Amino acid sequence: MSTRIVVVGGGTAGARLAQRLPVTLLGEEPHAPYNRVLLADVLAGRYAPEVIALPGTHEPVRLGARAVRIDRAARTVTCADGTLVAYDRLVLATGSNPVLPPLRGLRGAALPAGVHPFRTLDDCLSLDALVRPGVRAVVIGGGLLGVSAARALAERGADVVLTQQGERLMERQLDEHASALLREHVEALGVEVHTECRVSGLRQRDGAVTAVELADGFVLDAQVVVLACGVRPRVALAREAGLDVATGIVVDDSLRTSDPCIHAIGDCAEHAGRVYGLAGPALEQADVLADALLAEGAADVRYTGTRALTRLTLRGSRPLDLAAFGEVTARPGDDVVQLADATRSAYRKVVVRGDRLVGGVLLGDLAAVGALARAWEGDEALPDEAPLLHLLTHDGGSS
Repeated sequence: MSTRIVVVGGGTAGARLAQRLPVTLLGEEPHAPYNRVLLADVLAGRYAPEVIALPGTHEPVRLGARAVRIDRAARTVTCADGTLVAYDRLVLATGSNPVLPPLRGLRGAALPAGVHPFRTLDDCLSLDALVRPGVRAVVIGGGLLGVSAARALAERGADVVLTQQGERLMERQLDEHASALLREHVEALGVEVHTECRVSGLRQRDGAVTAVELADGFVLDAQVVVLACGVRPRVALAREAGLDVATGIVVDDSLRTSDPCIHAIGDCAEHAGRVYGLAGPALEQADVLADALLAEGAADVRYTGTRALTRLTLRGSRPLDLAAFGEVTARPGDDVVQLADATRSAYRKVVVRGDRLVGGVLLGDLAAVGALARAWEGDEALPDEAPLLHLLTHDGGSS
């Protein structure tokens, strides 16, 4: 391929594209591309950082190359060190930034010592240097990332408190029953969980965090604070270049931005009004774009969206696997089937609307997740002769 393709961003989407095509990959981080999904396992001490490196790309990655400007007329990218990189096609895979909550004692980008987001390998290594048995750690945010961080810190022997402003853990993915089971498991790992708990500020001494203040006046001593309050697409580079930006960088079914020579994929991209922020859609978008570029924009190569399945494994003396997809809260008129086994802490539920599977959640026993995921991702009518109970009891394979 003679077309000069430049990819800005060495995360999941950018690295996948570089595995498929010969490109110039500008990676802002000093590390070779790695699997962010496994950061909690690195923090827990289960994997060394080099173990989570992604397979090699066609070309070496330019590490530490931060893109600061796009000149659309000249078709060049300027890096922070002044280097100019010319392109015929530019792919923005700039990912997302952690959301920093508006707390007293948290001003600007400079965080007090001991306070870290949990987004990059550097974040993980910084936390690793602070964590030891008995250290007091507070995790702010009870979503997927916060639960993963709390579990990893607990495995390292830290005294962990997990705070969640919402009513339950992982409320975007789990229903009330599944979330309650998850909470029981997290607490069994030694994590103290507080829901409906709003953090209002941080206390510090000599530039280092000492405590977390709650809105009700309660104070949690803390030597380490992990900010797991969600992510926001990184769009500054695109916005400054005059590209259309909503929540993310707006792309069409060809994953093109408002400039036909520039594409966007992964956490920074917004397709059909949706920003995914998950590894599965990032990989699918990279594959679709690779096929489109190889086919030189063939009309039949289109991205139509991703149905993303969330999976998480919590280690411990009794590991817990969970998977969730689609809508797990039923609407009036939906059919729901639930199976619960309290002795095994297992729970399975599917939601069917008309003749379509629209969502489900499984904890503890994932034997049916393969069949359920295929039925949901295919969005095909369920056979009339198959009872709903069959959806939960059929062993379709868990891979």
